Amino acid sequence: MASAMLKRTTMIKSMVQSLRSYASVSVGTDLTVAAPNVSLQKARSWDEGVSSKFSTTPVKDIFKGKKVVIFGLPGAYTGVCSMQHVPSYKNNIDKFKAKGIDSVICVAVNDPYVMNGWAEKLQAKEAIEFYGDFDGSFHKNLDLTIDLSAALLGPRSHRWSAYVDDGNVKVLNVEEAPSDFKVSGGDVILGQI
Repeated sequence: MASAMLKRTTMIKSMVQSLRSYASVSVGTDLTVAAPNVSLQKARSWDEGVSSKFSTTPVKDIFKGKKVVIFGLPGAYTGVCSMQHVPSYKNNIDKFKAKGIDSVICVAVNDPYVMNGWAEKLQAKEAIEFYGDFDGSFHKNLDLTIDLSAALLGPRSHRWSAYVDDGNVKVLNVEEAPSDFKVSGGDVILGQI
């Protein structure tokens, strides 16, 4: 009986790992396929949200036919995100444009109103497009979520960056820990494009 239970447990773990590896984003992943029917919310004020009838932007509209550098981070107004991650892209925006990048996007598991206030505070809204992934569905589909309940943040995004051409991931960098800032910064991905 114990042998049968162990066998079943091993089989279930194997299935979960198999599904996880299938769902995980990697170089070569088409984000429009990996996150079907997912939309993000462009950073905006509450009044802009009301006047747009709380519109969202489908992932396919963000990536199809475009060269995009996207970076995800644990949350607006947090330390590394505010002091290092966003500035590393803002300060290099001209270099990204010179490489033919159509847009540089910051995404976090936050609502679009918090993302808007934060982008304005960082004076980065003119250089970077900010999007809220209010329910984490984008990050869940890409298997880029992390539970940061210990830091009172709840489910959030890993710290990561990617170069995406017409929806296809060409370069992907994911930090080992949310406080790390070793591989996901603007300077790093500039050298990878």
